[in-house]
Amino acid sequence: MADLQHTHDLAYDDDVVTKRFVDSKPGAAEREWRALTLLAEHAPGLAPEPIAFEGGAVRMSRIAGVPLRGLFVGGVHVAAMADALAELHAAVPPEVLRTVPVRPWQRQAVVDWVRRRGAGWQPRDPLSDRAVKEGLRWLERWSPGESGITPVFGAGDGNLANFLWDGHRVRIVDFEDSGRSDLAFELAELAEHVSMWVDGEVEIARRFELSPHEERRMRECRKVQALVWMFLLSHEHPRNPPGTFHRQVERVLATLGA
Repeated sequence: MADLQHTHDLAYDDDVVTKRFVDSKPGAAEREWRALTLLAEHAPGLAPEPIAFEGGAVRMSRIAGVPLRGLFVGGVHVAAMADALAELHAAVPPEVLRTVPVRPWQRQAVVDWVRRRGAGWQPRDPLSDRAVKEGLRWLERWSPGESGITPVFGAGDGNLANFLWDGHRVRIVDFEDSGRSDLAFELAELAEHVSMWVDGEVEIARRFELSPHEERRMRECRKVQALVWMFLLSHEHPRNPPGTFHRQVERVLATLGA
């Protein structure tokens, strides 16, 4: 799940990057290594090349490009990002994807987390209190089916900073929460990540053709992801502009139709 916590340290040595994970995130290094290995075989060039996995650290190639977060993201960037995501989602063959563990923080885990945060919410201001109340009320009614979904390999983190633009294409980094997922859930998490709207709306979800069932699932998943970010942003973080939390509250209410 997207969060605001420090999860790893990076060290650079010419064209090699070493990513060392904190002990508080079990399995992250293994997921990163599995993703890089799978993508090197099935989608070479989309992500860093795996070099070595030892002692809780992953060594990988350093790829060229600048993060999309911080750039003025125009249509050419969004199109290239959509191409990269489509390649990622379809990269792992179905017979291999079935053997890949489900990524962390899938739907039920996210729902349980939101419920816990909602149960512990302390009254704050009328608008945010209303958003929490309406969100929890909607969550009690939500019962999504799992049929008719498109299985994909998911990166598990919608941060715009994880998409690198080299002037021609977008490539992807950061796979510590990756694993088997479904298309609607992945697009919902991506679309609602704070980095996708805080500096200017990047509407990536419209670049994908979904079935009516998946469109509905994505809209519902966007609601729960919006609630996730409301709780995460309830204490302002210096990387985001002042007022981001209250903007998120408004997004929650608009997404819920409340």
